[in-house]
Amino acid sequence: MTGKIIRSLFSLALLVLVAGACLFSGILYSYYEKQSFASLSQEAEQLQQSLDYIAPEQMRSTDRITLIAPDGTVLFDSVAKASGMENHLNREEVAQALQEGSGKSSHYSNTVLKKNLYYALRLRDGNVLRLSREQSSLGAMLLNMAWPIAATVAGLLLLAAGLSVRLAQQITKPINSISPDDPQDVYPELQPLTQRLRQQKDTIRRQMDELSRRMLEFSAMTENMSEGFLLIDLRGHVLTENHSAATLLPAEADNIAKCEVTQLRHAAQQALAGQRCEQLMQQGERTLSVIASPVLESGQVAGAVVLTMDVTEREQREQLRREFSANVSHELKTPLTSISGFAELMSQGLVPEDKVREFSCDIQKECTRLTNLVEDIIDLSRLEEGAGMEWEEVDLYTLCDEVLQSLEPLAGKQDIALRLEGDGQTVHGVRQVLHEMVYNLCDNAIKYNRVGGSVTVTVENKEGRASVTVADTGIGIPKKDQKKIWDRFFKSDSSRGKDKKGTGLGLSIVKEIIQAHEETIDVISTEGVGTEFIFRLPKGQAH
Repeated sequence: MTGKIIRSLFSLALLVLVAGACLFSGILYSYYEKQSFASLSQEAEQLQQSLDYIAPEQMRSTDRITLIAPDGTVLFDSVAKASGMENHLNREEVAQALQEGSGKSSHYSNTVLKKNLYYALRLRDGNVLRLSREQSSLGAMLLNMAWPIAATVAGLLLLAAGLSVRLAQQITKPINSISPDDPQDVYPELQPLTQRLRQQKDTIRRQMDELSRRMLEFSAMTENMSEGFLLIDLRGHVLTENHSAATLLPAEADNIAKCEVTQLRHAAQQALAGQRCEQLMQQGERTLSVIASPVLESGQVAGAVVLTMDVTEREQREQLRREFSANVSHELKTPLTSISGFAELMSQGLVPEDKVREFSCDIQKECTRLTNLVEDIIDLSRLEEGAGMEWEEVDLYTLCDEVLQSLEPLAGKQDIALRLEGDGQTVHGVRQVLHEMVYNLCDNAIKYNRVGGSVTVTVENKEGRASVTVADTGIGIPKKDQKKIWDRFFKSDSSRGKDKKGTGLGLSIVKEIIQAHEETIDVISTEGVGTEFIFRLPKGQAH
């Protein structure tokens, strides 16, 4: 900007200088011509007086003297021979002098670049005295003064250049000092500009504030996501990633092509190709679902969004569902096959009369087993769904006493002693399911006990919590099976002969019940010695 102003000021100064020089030269030349005519007039008056005393030949002057008769005949000329000169009656200055008393004219010669000035004065005797003087033309004068003029012009140009620079700096300094943060009106002429700057500044500030707010919201949203989030441009560069996604990528992986996770890289590449991709991947013990979708702009792929979700629990539930379905099918099929077989034999009359009662008892046993299995399955489903869970204050000591009384006939068949120890402990829970849990634990303790053994149930306060321990003197649980006993339909090899009527769902039901109360259950078992099941519940906990 400063350079443009300097050039403009210098050009203006140069133009003014040239125009001023031309105008001054013209004025000076005109003034010189006027002064020359005045000098000629004065000199002519003096020569007129001299002619009264001396002859024309005796007159002395630096100018050319010509004496002309009234008829135009040249009587005398100080430069040329009068007899050889033409008649001057038609000369402008002579004719004007004869009529008005004096006259003047000028003639320019292109050949010699000079101008002749003529002044004529009518004498008292009627003759005309004419003086002529040569005057250099304006061009000639300028040529004669070329070097002084050039030096003067050069000096003036340098001065103009210096003044232009200084003036430009003075003009631009306030403009350059305008702050974009707070533009001030340094010149009234710039007020519209500063107003627009302030408006643009306000607009930009609002846009930046809005952008910052959205970025913070976006960052807070993505960082708090449990799912991994990746935003990728068309060339595969990772634009945005949250913490969950960063754990899947190497620290130096700024491009999806560098990702060592094959499924993640393949899904992203498919999305960049315009195709939605969804697949599963394993990361340690976790199962992740990778979903990659293209980002479209004006119908064209501009990038891709990749989401990773932990679906380990879902996949585990799905696996359990498949296993449960298979086990249920198997467990239901076994008694149904037996019942169908017995019934078919009886319907065809292939069962002897003395065996009909035995076959009927077998059918009844299988029907009972089938009924128990269906009831256990229903209980598991009800516990998983949380249906019919009515919470109330429950005295565990009283509940355990009721359970042991209901199991006395079963224990008496195996000469198993049942004991209840401790004191009353009240908890907030679901009476029905707590009763079922204690019943299953005690039932197992009787089934897998020795003849003449014992089952001891202890209800007590431990560290401010109600604790229930069911201990038996039975066969114990092999160490390799202790983590599997909670699996549905699981039966250890050592128990298969003891529990022909069991469904394999008792401890699974116990686990679901204790989880419904948001607690855990521990097992301590030694083969050949016995087993203890211990669970605790918060006292008086509202639900």
